[in-house]
Parts: sequence; C-alpha cells; structure tokens
Amino acid sequence: MKRKYASMLTNWSIRSLIPGLFLCICLQAAPLQAQQILETYIQEGLANNLVLKEKNASLEQSLLALKDAKSFFLPSMDFGASYTLAEGGRTIAFPVGDLLNPVYATLNKLTASSSFPQIENVSEQLLPNNFYDTRFRTTLPILNTDIKYQNQIRKEQVNWSSYQVDIYRATLIQDIRVAYFSFCAAHSSIEILKNTLQLVSQNLKDTRSLVESGKGLPASVLRAESELEQVKSMLLEAENKTVNAAQYLNFLVNRPLEQSVPFETIPLDLSQLDLMLTEDIQEQNPELRAMQSMESIQQTLLKSGKNYWVPKISTYADLGSQGFDWSFDSQSRYLMGGLSLSVPVFQGGRNQNQIQKNIIGLESIQRQKELVNQKLSLSLQIQKNEVKTLLAGLQSAEKKLLAATAYLKLIDRGFKEGSQSLLEFIDARNQFTQAALQKTISEYKLQMALAQLERQLTTETKKP
Repeated sequence: MKRKYASMLTNWSIRSLIPGLFLCICLQAAPLQAQQILETYIQEGLANNLVLKEKNASLEQSLLALKDAKSFFLPSMDFGASYTLAEGGRTIAFPVGDLLNPVYATLNKLTASSSFPQIENVSEQLLPNNFYDTRFRTTLPILNTDIKYQNQIRKEQVNWSSYQVDIYRATLIQDIRVAYFSFCAAHSSIEILKNTLQLVSQNLKDTRSLVESGKGLPASVLRAESELEQVKSMLLEAENKTVNAAQYLNFLVNRPLEQSVPFETIPLDLSQLDLMLTEDIQEQNPELRAMQSMESIQQTLLKSGKNYWVPKISTYADLGSQGFDWSFDSQSRYLMGGLSLSVPVFQGGRNQNQIQKNIIGLESIQRQKELVNQKLSLSLQIQKNEVKTLLAGLQSAEKKLLAATAYLKLIDRGFKEGSQSLLEFIDARNQFTQAALQKTISEYKLQMALAQLERQLTTETKKP
C-alpha cells in the first residue's frame, strides 16, 4: 500500500513540477529578443507622464523668457495720447497794451488817422484747456549692460531647464524599467508558487489518506497543512506585489491604475556589463551640466553687479500732434528726438552689497557643484558594487537550482522505492521551490540594478 501511494504521489508531483522547472529554464536560456512591451511602456511614459509634461512646460517658459530678453535689443514703439481740461490756476501776464499803445497813439497823430487801435494787456492761463497731445514714441537702447547680461542669464536658464528635463527623462526610464521588472519578478513567482500550491495540496490529500489507512503519522498531516498555508501566504504576497507593481507602472505612463499589464519574458543581457563597470561619471552628466548652468548664471550676475557704473544710453524719437480744440494741421504736427543718459552716482552702498551677495552665491553654487559630483561618484560606486553582488548572487542561485533539481530527483527516486520518507520529499520540494524563486528574483533584481546603473551613467542631453 505504501508503494502504491508513493508511486501515485511521486508521478503526480513530477508532473506538477515540470511547468515550474520549465519556466526557470526558459528564464535562464531564453534567446535575446526585442523587449517590445517594455519599450512600448517607455515610449508611452515619455509621451504621457504628467511630471515630464510639467518639466517640458517649464522649458517652454524658459525659451519664451529668452525671446523676451532678446527683444530688448530691438527698437520698441509705443503710442500715447493725453487730453486736458483746465480752469483757474496760475497765469502769466503779457503787457502788450502798455508797450504798444503809446506807439500806436503817436502813429495815429502822425498819420491823422485811427489805423492803429488801442489793445489790451494779455493774461494767459498756464494750465492748458481743451488741449490734446498724441504721439508715437520709438526708443532704442545704445548702451545697456543689463540687457546683455540678462540675455546671457536667460540662455543659461534655458539650458538648466533642458537639463532638468533630461534628468527626469532618464529617471523616468529607470523607474519604468524597475517597475516592469518588479512586475515580471512577482508574476514569475506566482507561476512557480501556483505549481507549488498544487503540489502541497496534493501532498496534504495523500498524507491524510495515508494516516486514515494507518500508514502515516498525524504529525505529517500537521506538517503538510503548515506547508500549504505557508505557500498560500507566499502566493498572496506575490499577487499583491504584482498588483502594486502594475499600478505603479500604469501611474508612471499615465494609464488607468487598474489596467492590466502584459507579461513579457525579458532575458538578461550582460554584453555591456564590463564596460559599464569601468565607466565613471562624465562631464556630460545632466546633473553636472545643470550645476554648471547654475554656476554660469551666478558668474553672470556677479559680472553684471560689478559693471553697475557703466552708463546707460538710449535714444528716442516722437512723431505726433498736439494742439487746442482738436486742431490737426501743419502747425500741430511735430517730430522730436533725443538721447538719454543715466549714470549711478550714489545709491547708499547697495551696489557693493549686491556684489558681495553674488560672490557668496557663487561660492555656494561651487560648493554644491562639488558636493553633487561627490554624491554622483559615490552613488555610482555603490551601484556598481550592488551589481557585482547581485551577479554573484544570481550565479549562486543558478547553482543552487541545479543542485536542488538534482536532489529532488534523487529523493523522488528514493521515495518511489520506499527508502525516503514523505517529510524528506517535502523538504526536497521546498528546497527546489526556494531555489527556483531565488533564481527568478535574483535575475530580475540584477536587471533592476543594471537599469539603475545605466541611469547613473546617463550622459544624454537634448538641447532645445
């Protein structure tokens, strides 16, 4: 009877293990192929991610600000008009009567006529009444260092915004890859655990049958039940990880959170690993380029502050018309032009204070730049060590899987022959399951680490 149950249990167990074993072999020996699903998610994320859209909007704003800065080099024209009504106020007297009336009286006597009448003195109100003035004013800066330095600052702000887009773009690609690898690792674990669940469920049934027939111990049932509950717990955990990874991936690419994520077997590609492990942080790194832009902005601010004494010269020209009672003729029309000069003489030491602020700001940016460089170098070395550790762990997991597979075959043969107990068979099965899970998880962890290492070595920058 024992051999009968052993044979039934063993044959069913081997059939249940084949899918899990086959899955592990596929993950290990799958040929290199295009990662179509993952690449689709990456492209969709680059097109739809909300944070990346916000970064691009900031870049567009910086470009428009640069256009504004350039426009200050060009002439500008404004139209202005004014109309005034006034009554009272100061007046100015013109004694034309007192000056001319004696002369006119003498002329009338000499000519024996009244051809030269007497006139009154004139009093003119200073505030113009019913007076209009319209004009087109054109201004052009001739010498203004502020415009020059503002244009340089806007250019660097555009570069800084562009680098921020590159930084988040590279981070987004890394996050999408890591999220998808997490999903694949959990999905693969589910497949292995489902096969294991079927096996331990059948083991529990067979063990109960052996106990009922008096061929087994009640403790074996308790052990089989414990194994079943443990696998169920592991399966539930893997399912939750799958759901969380899928929702996070959908969040990154701006899809509905509940949308399903297809599974794709992604082979491990180590062809560039040696090169990646020897590379170092490059000057083209977007984080360093962003700090260089900030340093350049601060240097420009310092130059601008030191040139506060440079005069500002501009020219203007007015073309307009002014007169009373809305008269418009050759007497009302006018053309006027001129130059304006502005030189700071005394401003209470504000210019020197601003220079000192800019010096302190520049020193702060330089320290931050050095700190970022050190952090990037440290992070890169840590990530390289992580990759090396995970690579060694994967190699160890592969060897453990081969050993566990061989051990399970030996125990299976011994159990079939009656020389091995059920507990030994369950223990061999546990070792095989753990080895398969460890190999799968190690492989995907290594792929996650490689994605993070690739992010650390990113030097791609896209100029607007």
